[in-house]
Amino acid sequence: MLDRRSFIKSAGALSIAAATHSLWLGNAFAADAEKPKKGGHLVVGVDNASSTDRLDPAFWFETYMYFVGSQMFNNLVEIDESAGLAPSLAESWSSADGSKTWVLKIRQGVQFHDGRSLGAKDVVYSLNHHRGEKSTSPVKGYLDTVSSIEATGDHEVTIKLTAPDVEFVWLLSAVHFAITAENENFDKGIGTGAFILEKFQPGVTTLTKRNPNYWNSERGHVDSVETLAMNDSTARVAALVSGSAQLINRVNPRIVSRIERMPNLKLVRAKDSMIYTFPGLSNLAPFDNVDGRLALKYAIDRQQIIDTVLGGYGTVANDNPIFPSNRYFAKDIPQRPYDPEKARFHWNKSGFSGPLTLNVADAGFPGAVDAGQLYQQSAAKAGINLNVVRVPDDAFWNDIWQKKAFVSSNWANRPTADALLSLVFTSQSSWNESAWHVPAFDAMVKAARGEADETRRKQIYHDIQVMLVDQGSEIIPLYADALDGCSAKIKGFTSVPGMPLSGNRAAEKVWIES
Repeated sequence: MLDRRSFIKSAGALSIAAATHSLWLGNAFAADAEKPKKGGHLVVGVDNASSTDRLDPAFWFETYMYFVGSQMFNNLVEIDESAGLAPSLAESWSSADGSKTWVLKIRQGVQFHDGRSLGAKDVVYSLNHHRGEKSTSPVKGYLDTVSSIEATGDHEVTIKLTAPDVEFVWLLSAVHFAITAENENFDKGIGTGAFILEKFQPGVTTLTKRNPNYWNSERGHVDSVETLAMNDSTARVAALVSGSAQLINRVNPRIVSRIERMPNLKLVRAKDSMIYTFPGLSNLAPFDNVDGRLALKYAIDRQQIIDTVLGGYGTVANDNPIFPSNRYFAKDIPQRPYDPEKARFHWNKSGFSGPLTLNVADAGFPGAVDAGQLYQQSAAKAGINLNVVRVPDDAFWNDIWQKKAFVSSNWANRPTADALLSLVFTSQSSWNESAWHVPAFDAMVKAARGEADETRRKQIYHDIQVMLVDQGSEIIPLYADALDGCSAKIKGFTSVPGMPLSGNRAAEKVWIES
């Protein structure tokens, strides 16, 4: 496991296995055979935009900024269409000292948008941006074990860890680890990406133009990209149908059949790409005891939500955040059924009389409002008074998520099991949406991260999943398929397993057929 080739051979697809394959609907357009065409203006409608959005990746929060930021910035590595780890600004990497030391070779001949050349010091600065004492970056926890990041050559970076991490480089594919120039303000948007910032109006629109000096000659085909903030799913589809947008994310599953009947539109499905969740704050009643949590887990009819809200484009989940495609997924944990009687038993035992309010918005996940209402009905049969309140999409992530006791949320797949667990469930993570602060859990995650013996590592991850299924404070009813849509004139739009919008890089991958 000393470079990309041996790493992929030994680890396979790791946490996003090839089983998470893409299924194309409508007119299939996997890898277009024709040569990419240059030119044209691409208009994209993307959700989860906010007036508080920033270009600084330490503050990127959801899909809109992931997509916009990826136009301007590159990472050291990225996940490719086969769910493998591919080089980007890092050409190669190697590990030593039992995976406690990692050496990355930085690509030469790369320029920032302002003409400066990329070097090792830029990488050191950009990674350390997330490590500061006052940093609130969501990926700060990914770097907790980092003791030093140093430029050991003009184009070589050495990262030393306090504990072994056999999958450390995979973490650097996280969209937040964008690279800018040394001592530069990230909010200026100066990166090495395929597009240069022209205008950024948070919560409204972003305009970028093609970078004529982009280092990756196989990407960056359109002249300009206009990314519109479209938080309303109906508005996004209307824009696609009318032609005012050529590409959108999160197509409502209920209208898939309508899109399929339109020869001028195309749709892509990436199976089991996201988990839709109802996190409950574990420090507040009724989630402050196991019975309250179990009651709400037994009180939800998971299959009903998949059939009614997702139109079948999803599979039942078991309150387990690890995806079925992950090689550490625990298949032997019995699926928890919808059981109103068991729900009633645990609810009464919890001592909470209610009512309990579930705050939902489609920003939390598409169809969250409808799913909440179905949850309300199934819970009522167990004697649980669940009050469902719809809140505005624009205010959801800032005012509701992590602030209200019970909400809707979602997570895309991550490159490793550790990446998702560290981001959402460990005590120190700023995105610990259920306030799940369990020292024994943190210790298991740390142990799995550094365990070189595959059998022992698998057992640790198994124990982690059992703990979350039986004791966790998140109701995770389903794995949802990702559905993006585009005009038939859009070519080169490939799917990256577990990630929407071609790994957030559709803007630089596609071209427009005249």
